[in-house]
Amino acid sequence: MLDLLVHNATLPDGRTNMSVAVQGGRIAEVAEGLDAPAREKLDAQGLLLSPHFVDPHFHMDATLSYGLPRVNQSGTLLEGIALWGELKPLLKAEALIERALAYCDWAVAKGLLAIRTHVDTSDASLLAVDALLEVKHRVAPYLDLQLVAFPQDGVLRSPGGVDNLKRALDKGVDVVGGIPHFERTMADGAASVKLLCEIAAERGLPVDMHCDESDDPLSRHIETLAFETQRLGLQGRVTGSHCTSMHSMDNYYVSKLLPLIAEAQVNVIANPLINITLQGRHDTYPKRRGMTRVPELMAAGVNVGFGHDCVMDPWYGMGSGDMLEVAHMGLHVAQMTSQAGIGQCFDAVTGNAARIFGLEGYGLDAGCDASFVLLQARDPVEAIRLRAARLKVFRKGELLAESAPASASLRLSGRPDSTDFMPARKN
Repeated sequence: MLDLLVHNATLPDGRTNMSVAVQGGRIAEVAEGLDAPAREKLDAQGLLLSPHFVDPHFHMDATLSYGLPRVNQSGTLLEGIALWGELKPLLKAEALIERALAYCDWAVAKGLLAIRTHVDTSDASLLAVDALLEVKHRVAPYLDLQLVAFPQDGVLRSPGGVDNLKRALDKGVDVVGGIPHFERTMADGAASVKLLCEIAAERGLPVDMHCDESDDPLSRHIETLAFETQRLGLQGRVTGSHCTSMHSMDNYYVSKLLPLIAEAQVNVIANPLINITLQGRHDTYPKRRGMTRVPELMAAGVNVGFGHDCVMDPWYGMGSGDMLEVAHMGLHVAQMTSQAGIGQCFDAVTGNAARIFGLEGYGLDAGCDASFVLLQARDPVEAIRLRAARLKVFRKGELLAESAPASASLRLSGRPDSTDFMPARKN
């Protein structure tokens, strides 16, 4: 007897009336109209069953700290970094852990079951590192948390930066991070990319580097990252996050850059909510959107994921852990409003992000983990449009969260008294 049988589901690839059989925390079979004995049966009623959401870029050490010790008045990246510097001496491990655990609860309720978070290693005490390692241990039964050693103040620019980062890795941090555009010079930035990639190669670890989070078209550390990836044989294990300077680069240079990134198999992460907020702040009009060239990267064969980046912290006062909100902003900023483009934005918070994360057993095929979300929508386009309710959230066959369907009661004479926001399909 099966543990769980989900039937009458629509899958992201468009297949309908599909059944997903679950046994021992894994998907045993996916077939149309399957009927078999099961301890629990769930009628999806034609709604969308999706693999769980994945956030490949977040800062959990700062999350939910909005207003501490003050608010970012300019809304700029640099004031956010300065504000984080003011907050770090005031951090207490217990409070950081409490905020991070609260955010993880938000995430699970939204069907977000895997998060890659950067953790600042610039403070020699490594308080944030120890705190998030504790959080990772506590949430392991229900959420995959991956930590990136992130030298926020610059690995070469800050005293002890290299040693602090190595100590964080020794403690069990999973990924090597960096921020080359924040080093003192372009040359130092390039040197930091080389150094950090060598550390990752020596330790057999992935790389995820804040790369060119700037409006400066001459910030070109993604080129160096692609070179070092190939030199050290790190193809497929390296990610360039943000890459916002590409938005301001001239097209001729980008026509050279895109094939280099693709050839090196470097992943790219855009962070639509934050990129559209922080970039272009020095412009009058016209104002740059700032987000990297997502459709062009995808067309070149680069794996692109979308990250949430920040929620209620020194850089961003909004956010809720909803990756559909991230995809919704992404399709607007990138003008990916075709049916295919919207589908690609859905992929950017599911399968593409899972590949960046290196998640094993991800998907809706036989043998994958039974970790999926039933959405109050009939396809990925509708899911993004509505930021659809997560009716059921399962991890390895276990129900973790559920929400009531979204609806509204109308009180208009001569009109229907309710609506589910999903218009009838045209034949």
